[in-house]
Amino acid sequence: MRTLINLILLIVAVLLTATSNSNASPEEDAKAVAALDTKYQAAVKVNDAASMDQILADNFTLVTGRGAVFSKADLLDSARKKEVTYERQDEEPGTQKVRVWRDTAVVTALLWIKSVQGGKPADYKLWFSDTYVRTPTGWRYVFGQASLPLPKG
Repeated sequence: MRTLINLILLIVAVLLTATSNSNASPEEDAKAVAALDTKYQAAVKVNDAASMDQILADNFTLVTGRGAVFSKADLLDSARKKEVTYERQDEEPGTQKVRVWRDTAVVTALLWIKSVQGGKPADYKLWFSDTYVRTPTGWRYVFGQASLPLPKG
């Protein structure tokens, strides 16, 4: 019986260690996630599917302001095909805010997109929320939601 209790305690200790994967402070986590989200936006801008693949969780989902839903595979496929050419895909300076709750972080920012897709130019700003979770291999982007394009002016 004592061996069984020791085994259970060992399993619980291992699980607790795995779920609290970092000794980083919330401020350090916020800086790491902010940098990762900025890196993600830069990867999208140049259609860098390899960097996007490293940052996106396998079960990633993006929901646009019009209700369209995209998976990790959808975004990587679009980047590889260079379906969109970006002149701008940049967070507006000073708008990024990161909120951290243990192993979950949400980034909000105002994004300026200037691009050409299917021969059609686009130039607009939108708000987004990107949700990251801490995994055994680091922070991963799991869910994104984007607003409709904001009115100009």
